[in-house]
Amino acid sequence: MAYDHQHPTPRILAKSRLLSAVLLCLFAATLAIRASAQENPLGETNTPIGTPAKPNAPPAIPNAPADPKAASGQRTSPIRVNVNLVLVPLTVTDPLNRLVTGLEKENFNIFDNNQGQVIKTFSTEDAPVTIGIVFDLSGSMSSKFARARKALSEFMRTCNPQDEFFVVGFNDRPAVIVDYTSDVDDVEARMVMVKPENRTALIDAVYLGVNKLKDAKYDRKALLIISDGGDNRSRYSEGELRRVVRESDIQIYSIGIFDAYASTIEEQTGPILLTDICELTGGRLFRISDLGDMGDIATRISAELRNEYVIGYRPSEVKHDGNYRKLKVRLLPPPGLPILDVHYRQGYYAPSQ
Repeated sequence: MAYDHQHPTPRILAKSRLLSAVLLCLFAATLAIRASAQENPLGETNTPIGTPAKPNAPPAIPNAPADPKAASGQRTSPIRVNVNLVLVPLTVTDPLNRLVTGLEKENFNIFDNNQGQVIKTFSTEDAPVTIGIVFDLSGSMSSKFARARKALSEFMRTCNPQDEFFVVGFNDRPAVIVDYTSDVDDVEARMVMVKPENRTALIDAVYLGVNKLKDAKYDRKALLIISDGGDNRSRYSEGELRRVVRESDIQIYSIGIFDAYASTIEEQTGPILLTDICELTGGRLFRISDLGDMGDIATRISAELRNEYVIGYRPSEVKHDGNYRKLKVRLLPPPGLPILDVHYRQGYYAPSQ
């Protein structure tokens, strides 16, 4: 049988039609894919029924900040904290030198450089205190040492249990003999190991105590000085001590065991110096005429530290000039009370910036 090369057979025609159909399907599928890409250029899947459609948006960059200001380290709404609050601890005593408690904010007026201020905070909270003890170990304390050590123990045992202490002992030179601790037994054990001898470097010891308080655990800080006389050995001067005390935010109390008749200039000026630095900080000097009173005086100082009024205000005239600003507290006692004394720090240094 001869084949006609000009006219294809039925099998060939069938194959040709099948191939054309396949090509047509592929062409239709390509058109569909292109149309879908134009409608959904990001390749997102179809949105489920009931879900709002997502608006077209550029693809997210991993770890990119949502706010362009955040990328430059700026806050959209900066938080400002005003810390320009002056806190003034104070105590009030009656004519018999007894502590007066129970007063209210309305009983006080406070002045900053002679300008009346609005009291913002007022409290009588028994907050913990860091207390430095400056203990005289000079030779003249030999006959008073046992009583003074006992008074120190009574003072610490009537303080707030959370208070922390350190002890600076001094004779020819000062030294920290008990570092920061809240363990009264530890302090008592160390005090048994020392003995009075040599001369009196009182100013150097107070200077060391003030600097040591810079490492205090608590914001409230106090210094208790137990001494029987004036300075005769220090390298620092009285002027240098007054300056560092004035710049510090501490209260200083003293138990002065002074002889009735001071035979030297140092013994005569010692009480004056202690009185000055105590009153400068809102503390007080307690003179001891009878050694048997030392324990009572020590517990009285402890009670004052636990029952202070604390007044807080924001100065109406804010100047960051680093200058010293004088404080004055005026008491408005309730009717029927006698004339009362207010003990408070005499001033503070404004921040320099």
